[in-house]
Amino acid sequence: MRVETTVKQFKELLEKMKMLEGALGTVYFDALTGAPRGGADSRAKRMGFLQAEIFSLLVSDEMKNCLDTLAAHEDSLDEITRAMLRETRRNYEKEANIPVETVRAYSELTSKAHIVWEDAKASNDFASFAPYLERIIAMKKEMLAYRGSDELPYNQLLDDYEPGQTMETLDVFFAKLKAAIVPFFKELKESGKQIDTNFKHHPVAIEAQREISDMLAEKVGYDLNRGMIRETEHPFCITIGGRDDVRITTHYHEMNFLSSFYSVIHECGHAIYEQNKKDEIAGTILDDGVSMGIHESQSRLYENVIGRSRAFWGYICDELKTKLPDQFAPVTADMLYTATNQVEASLIRIEADELTYPLHIMVRYELEKLLFSGDVDVYDLPRLWNEKMEEYLGITPPDDARGILQDVHWSEGLMGYFPSYAIGSAYAAQFWAYMEREMDVYGLIQKGEFAPITDWLKNHIHAHGLLYTPTELVHRIAGEQLNVEYYIAYLTQKFRGIYGI
Repeated sequence: MRVETTVKQFKELLEKMKMLEGALGTVYFDALTGAPRGGADSRAKRMGFLQAEIFSLLVSDEMKNCLDTLAAHEDSLDEITRAMLRETRRNYEKEANIPVETVRAYSELTSKAHIVWEDAKASNDFASFAPYLERIIAMKKEMLAYRGSDELPYNQLLDDYEPGQTMETLDVFFAKLKAAIVPFFKELKESGKQIDTNFKHHPVAIEAQREISDMLAEKVGYDLNRGMIRETEHPFCITIGGRDDVRITTHYHEMNFLSSFYSVIHECGHAIYEQNKKDEIAGTILDDGVSMGIHESQSRLYENVIGRSRAFWGYICDELKTKLPDQFAPVTADMLYTATNQVEASLIRIEADELTYPLHIMVRYELEKLLFSGDVDVYDLPRLWNEKMEEYLGITPPDDARGILQDVHWSEGLMGYFPSYAIGSAYAAQFWAYMEREMDVYGLIQKGEFAPITDWLKNHIHAHGLLYTPTELVHRIAGEQLNVEYYIAYLTQKFRGIYGI
């Protein structure tokens, strides 16, 4: 068979998978944004069916023949086809031995578990969710065993989201962060700096928040013609088949306006990444983020490095005061800047300040390591969570809704995912340092000129999708790899300025 014929068959298989993934994403998005709860079981079956169909195409004999043939002629393939081969082979090797029935059952389980988690969080009832979490972890371990890898189970999960990362590398990464952040956090608390935050909790009508969400999306460059903003219990971004259908969600709190304000900017960062893939890979398997760490770097960059900067508040303060005069008329840009950067121990990860945020990730990372080493039982998690929150942040959650149940991820089987948030924050600081060498980024933000910033990110990161590995992508930008020192320098410089120390 000619290589050209095999390439054609290979890409046709991938296109079928991509179409099914789009259908699955649509059902998932619908399930989380208002679909009738009575249809949860039937939706779970549909999602299981679609996931099984995607899986069956990936591990089919036809796909294996394509992979084997193309591997023998890899040097003759163009760059894009080689990248498609690399990514598909990586997925095939991880999935090939798992029974399709297991894949279907796992998809149905996580679909149902999400609904149970929502109810458990609302009623502060971890015991109702625990059996589902227990089964999810057991099935995760079962599917990892089918891989036949000599690597530790949790290392395999880490590699799924951030290729090349292991507990060994992350332990070093987090140890450096902890050594820098914990004493600095103590220094800031002892500084005596008083920050006025009373206005943060003035009531803002939900409809007004929706209008501001659209305004924010437009300003930072999220194309609502190819996207939408909807409401869910936990904010997220999802791509339905490719760059031309990228949707985000948020959660509005009348008494905590800045919660949705920053969740929207965060998810816009994800969405802008997804919308800016170059034409050559649009709609293909490469039309995706290169890793969760790189993806989170974009959301964290927009949310924090841009959205919590003095320049951003200088730009948007007057417009916000015009839209919300009753709440913000007496508030200045400097007040907003310091209030949205107040450092304090907090219960909720997604509302944590930049400095203490990595400590929240460390709590989850430590617990996940214990879960997959077999050293703890699911029913011990609330106690262990509270102990680690006390260890890392000096506070104890008053209930499980604000503790172990606060995040959606485990209900969806996203174990090994949380470290990507801290890695992403570090990448964001590193990328920002590179940009500052080439342009006055804060000067641009002060004038509301986000296009040059987005163009830089597009040219260096967004456009390439999965064309390169994370290691290759970062090395192409500046000839180095992830370096946590950029992140530490960014945090210390920023917060020393705010707290005057």
